Amino acid sequence: MRRNYIIGIISTVVLASIVRVIGLECYVCENQEDNNEKCVKTIKTCDYNQDVCLTEIKWGSTPYWSQGAKKQYYISKRCSNKTECATTRLRYMPLCTHIWYQDWVCSDCCMGDRCNYYIISESSSAKPVIGLLLGGAFLLWILGFK
Repeated sequence: MRRNYIIGIISTVVLASIVRVIGLECYVCENQEDNNEKCVKTIKTCDYNQDVCLTEIKWGSTPYWSQGAKKQYYISKRCSNKTECATTRLRYMPLCTHIWYQDWVCSDCCMGDRCNYYIISESSSAKPVIGLLLGGAFLLWILGFK
């Protein structure tokens, strides 16, 4: 009886972790001049195949690249998948210089609901996955003892 109760609790925790990964929420915005208003107030529930949040920050002149124009930040956030995110990061890494007088682009990927609140996040990308793995390991440990 006690064993079934423990298995039920573990199953619930594991399912909750899976649902959380599938129903990922990310902040979304496109080419905003700061990380306020739309970039921290607009939330989207990602599609099934989107398992990470992607943030891009661009430093440069206006989108029309007028000569002598004032340089500023442009922030974009969206749902993505791990493959697209890795490709985007590889494409932008050589351009991610943070040199004030040059145009540059940086990107960051994170996992977890609303993890892209900040422009470039230091959020742990492993939290939901670790919970799932630990729950599964614990379940196997329990089932191994008869």
